Amino acid sequence: MATARHFVPPEDASPDAPLEAVVVRFAGDSGDGMQLTGGQFTLSTALAGNDLATFPDFPAEIRAPQGTTFGVSAFQINFGSAAIETAGDAPDVLIAMNPAALKTNVGDLKAGGLIIADEGEFGQRNLAKAGYETNPLDDDQLAKWQVMRLNISQLTLDAVKPFGLGNKEALRCKNMWTLGLALWMFDRERDPIVSWLKAKFAKAPELAEANIAALNAGHAYGETAELGGQVTQHHIGAAPAEPGLYRTVTGAEAISLGLVAGAKLAGLPMFFGGYPITPASAILHHLSRLKEYGVTTFQAEDEIAAIAASIGASFAGSLGVTSSSGPGIALKTEAMGLAIMTELPLVIVNSQRGGPSTGLPTKTEQSDLYQAVYGRNGDAPLPVIAARSPADAFDCAIEACRIAVQYMTPVMLLTDGYIANAAEPWKVPDMGGYAPFEVSFHTEPPAEGEAVNPYRRDEKLKRVWIKPGTPGLMHRIGGIEKNVGSGHIDYAPANHQAMTDIRAHKVLGIADSCPDQDVCLGEAGGRLAVVGWGSTFGPIHQAVRRARRAGQDVSHIHVRHIWPLPKNLGDLLRSYDRIIVPEMNTGQLKTVLRDQFLVDARPVNKTSGQPFKIAEIEAAIDEALR
Repeated sequence: MATARHFVPPEDASPDAPLEAVVVRFAGDSGDGMQLTGGQFTLSTALAGNDLATFPDFPAEIRAPQGTTFGVSAFQINFGSAAIETAGDAPDVLIAMNPAALKTNVGDLKAGGLIIADEGEFGQRNLAKAGYETNPLDDDQLAKWQVMRLNISQLTLDAVKPFGLGNKEALRCKNMWTLGLALWMFDRERDPIVSWLKAKFAKAPELAEANIAALNAGHAYGETAELGGQVTQHHIGAAPAEPGLYRTVTGAEAISLGLVAGAKLAGLPMFFGGYPITPASAILHHLSRLKEYGVTTFQAEDEIAAIAASIGASFAGSLGVTSSSGPGIALKTEAMGLAIMTELPLVIVNSQRGGPSTGLPTKTEQSDLYQAVYGRNGDAPLPVIAARSPADAFDCAIEACRIAVQYMTPVMLLTDGYIANAAEPWKVPDMGGYAPFEVSFHTEPPAEGEAVNPYRRDEKLKRVWIKPGTPGLMHRIGGIEKNVGSGHIDYAPANHQAMTDIRAHKVLGIADSCPDQDVCLGEAGGRLAVVGWGSTFGPIHQAVRRARRAGQDVSHIHVRHIWPLPKNLGDLLRSYDRIIVPEMNTGQLKTVLRDQFLVDARPVNKTSGQPFKIAEIEAAIDEALR
C-alpha cells in the first residue's frame, strides 16, 4: 500500500537545513473570497515544494449580514520546510479584511504576530457591526501584536480602474490584491494564479485582466513600498521529500479518487447516490466529473432515496456508494439495516459535523462513532473505518470497497468536516502496488431438484452474489428474516438466532483480513499511550513527538479499523500503564475501548467545532504523566 505522507519529520532532517514553518490565516466576510484566496495560496505553496496543511473555516449561514461576526470566513495554512501534520495552533500572520474578521480571529494570533488589516473597511458602521466601540487600529487594543494597516480597498480600486468596473465589482478583486501581497511576502510565483484566473474568467476576459492587475499590484506594493521591519520578503525552502508526482488533495477529492480506484480493483462499475448536505456534497461534485471511469452519479430527492438507489445498484451488480453527514446518515439508518439484512456490498461515507440535528453544519466533530458502530435497530453490525487525514482518505476508501465486496456487507467510512475540506500534499501512488480484489458473481444454476439459495456462504460467511437475470438463478432477497438453508422467509426463533449470529460473526471475522494495530510513534508498551482515531492524528502525532523529545515515555496509537477493532489491540493497550483518548466528542472511542478490552482509557474531549491544538494534547500528556 502507498502511504499518504512522504515528507521528513523535523528530527529526521539534515542538521544543516533550516527548519521553518509559518502559519497564515486569511479572514474576511463570506463574500470576500477568503476560501478562494487560501486555495490559490495553497497551490503556489505546493508548487514551491513546501509541505503544508490547511484549515478552511467558514460560516454556516448562506449569507450572513455583511460585516457581522456571523459571516466571517477564514482559511488557515501551515507550511514549511519539513513535515507538517496540522494546520497550526496559532497564526503567525493574520490578514483581516474587515473589523469582524479581526474581532473573531485576533485572539488566536501568536503574541508578537503580524496583523495586516484593510483599514478602508474600518469605518464606523463596520466597527459597530463587529462590536467595537472604538477603532482598534487607532488605540492600544492590539498592542501585543505588530499591526500593518493598508487601505487595501482603495489600492484595489486604483489598480483595476483602467478596466471600467463598477465599484462593487472592482472591490471583489481585493482578495487578489491581498493574495499578491502574500505571494510577495513568502516569495511565491504568480504565474500559476494568472493561468488559473485566465481559465476561470475565459468568458469574461475583462474580469480576468482586472483580477490579474490587482494580483500584480499587491505583489508590486510589497516590492516597492518599503513596508519596514515588520514585513519583509521571507523565503521558506522546499521540504525534503521522496521523488515522485505530488499534488494537493482535499479529503473529499481523495475519497472520490479512492472510491473509483476501489471499484476498479474490484472490477465493478460504481453507482453513487447522494443528496446535497454540508460537508459531504463535495464528494458528489467530484464523482460527477469522473464518468469516464465507469461512475454513475445520482442526485436523489432525499437521503432515503439516495441510499435505496445505491442498494438497488448493488443488487444489480454494481458497487453501490452513498454519502452524507450526521443528520443525513440518521435518515439513511433504516436502509442500512436493509443492506445488512440483504447482505449487499455498500460503502457509506459519513463526513461528520458538529452537534445533533442541524447543529454546526460547517464545523468539525467526531460525534458519530456511536452511530456508526451501534446506531441501527436490531442487532445490525457493520464494519467501520476512519480516515486520519485528507491523503489517507484515498487508501481508506479502497479498504472500504475491499471489505464491502469481499464480505458482502455495507461499510461505513468516517471522515469529518476538517478532513473533507482541508488539503495536504499527496504522493500519487503507483496503482500497480495495490492488489486487485475482483468480484466473482455466482452463475452456476442449482442441481436438478435443488432450489436457489442466495444465502449460501463461503468460509468467510460471505453469501453468494447473484446478478438479477442470471439464467436459472431467479431469487428474492429483502428485509424480512431469511432461512439459513434456503433464503426463504423464516420467522422461527432458532433460525433468527442463527442468522443473527452469522451476521455478527461475519463482521467480526473481517479482523482476520485487516492488519494488526501498529504504534505510530514510540514503543509497544510503556507509561502512556495516546490513542486516537480520525482527524486527531496530526495534533496527537506532533504532541507525542515533542513529548518524546523532552524525554517523556509516551507513544501514539491511531486506530483506522474502528469495527471490528484490530485483533492485537487489546494486548497492545494493556502493555501501557495509562491510556488517554483525545477525540472531538464526549468520549465515544474511549467507551468502546473500555467495553471491548476492560482497559482504563481516560477521555480527553473537545466539542467546540474546532480541531485539537497541539498544545491541548501536550497539556493532556503532562497531566496523565503526573
